[in-house]
Amino acid sequence: MKRSGRRNRYEDKPMADINVTPLVDVVLVLLIIFMVTAPMLQMGIDVNLPRVEAKSVDISEEKIVLTVKNNQEIFINKYKTSVTDLRVRLANLMASRIDREVFLRADRSVPYGFVVEVMSEVRKAGVDRLGMITEPPEESR
Repeated sequence: MKRSGRRNRYEDKPMADINVTPLVDVVLVLLIIFMVTAPMLQMGIDVNLPRVEAKSVDISEEKIVLTVKNNQEIFINKYKTSVTDLRVRLANLMASRIDREVFLRADRSVPYGFVVEVMSEVRKAGVDRLGMITEPPEESR
């Protein structure tokens, strides 16, 4: 069968449409790369946290995290301090904050008495809420 003399109006013109499939592929690959590398960029102080069952806490805004390492070194966020200076430094930080809460991370090998002493200094600094940071327990196989 012979075609009619009319040609398709799209046959002679160059195509000006953007093919979005390769664009979507590139964007998805970049998204996966950023999702994998973002957790690796967070650096902190290594602490062997106790493993307990607890609900998670949203710490999306900048919170004060108090870390007690196994050699009884104390860090406010990433700045080292001593037990004697802890109350003064926390009081200075709390003076300009609306939410007066601190999160405490203590290594499981730190003596209980030392952790209680640190908690006492935190309370004396005027902290209203003291949260404990733990790790979820390992699943048994």
